[in-house]
Amino acid sequence: MKRYAIPGLFLVGVIAIVYVLISAGIGKRDENPLAQYATGSLAKLDFSSAGDPAGTDPFYLADGSARTLDAFKGKTILVNYWATWCAPCEKEMPSLGALQKARGGDTFEVVAISVDAAEDKEYAEQRLGQLGAPNIPFRIVTPEQYELVYDSGVQGFPTSILYGPDGKEIARLAGEADWSSFEAIGFIDALLKR
Repeated sequence: MKRYAIPGLFLVGVIAIVYVLISAGIGKRDENPLAQYATGSLAKLDFSSAGDPAGTDPFYLADGSARTLDAFKGKTILVNYWATWCAPCEKEMPSLGALQKARGGDTFEVVAISVDAAEDKEYAEQRLGQLGAPNIPFRIVTPEQYELVYDSGVQGFPTSILYGPDGKEIARLAGEADWSSFEAIGFIDALLKR
């Protein structure tokens, strides 16, 4: 009996380890079908606020006129909150310009909203073009008008929030991402096909 006890225990241990590894590999599947496309620098996409409505507070165009995110209903948008004083924001901006060039149109648009101070508005508008995103219209929310930033739950910069044509959040990403990468373009394509 002793002769079979040690190999038997060893076999039970191996089976237990294999079971744990397989269970961990399978794990609980993410309930959001788009999560499977969130790879590469988009692996940090957070779907926990999916379904929340976009903020209704205004942002401002270069000419000072007010707009809200409601103006984009019927279109999928990627709202990016950025600033000229934010190095990761500046690093990310060329890829947002490339994404707008690659996929921007009637069904999708990158909406970059500067959070620079009012006295830096002209510099921020100029910087947007210098950073490789001249195809993205300039929009701003100054610190005195931060309601949209607060209501959107933005806690740092850059933050990007994807909203569907219905004006409801799909996902968000805190921090920079390469929006011109193969993975990001694939994610946007998957999003637009649903």
